[in-house]
Amino acid sequence: MSPSGRWRRDKALPSRRGAEATRRVERLRARVVDSARYQEGGTPAEDAAQLLAEVAGTLDSLESLIRRINRTNATVETGPDGTLTDALARRDVLRLRHSVVTAAADAAAGKGERGYGRQLRSELMMLSALPVAELRGQADVLAREIREIDVRIQRTNWEVDLLD
Repeated sequence: MSPSGRWRRDKALPSRRGAEATRRVERLRARVVDSARYQEGGTPAEDAAQLLAEVAGTLDSLESLIRRINRTNATVETGPDGTLTDALARRDVLRLRHSVVTAAADAAAGKGERGYGRQLRSELMMLSALPVAELRGQADVLAREIREIDVRIQRTNWEVDLLD
């Protein structure tokens, strides 16, 4: 394997570890719930207290990893977006803004309404209260901004090591 391939795999490790820890906690939680009660005269399928101890250890490790990620994100500069934390906040707000503008354009266009035009002349016509084309244009600009900031965030994630 090339050194660059190994480097990329190592850079992805923190997020992979976080996802694995979260999945592990969910699996352990289900096992704890299943073993928390048992019928009189029987034995539980597993030791719920032992499982809870495993959950605690996994969560402690996850908390440590999240703290390191947050420390790194608050320190590392991404360029025009400020710190990585700033860039993540900007991306989150851009996504919400895009969602609202897209929903507004869809609603104004009558998307999802059956027969939003009139069937008979006696029926009232539904009119758009918003400029659909302008909203679609705004949504396109926001989508481009989201893609661009995503690239900067991903590039920074690959280039920076986690702080201790």
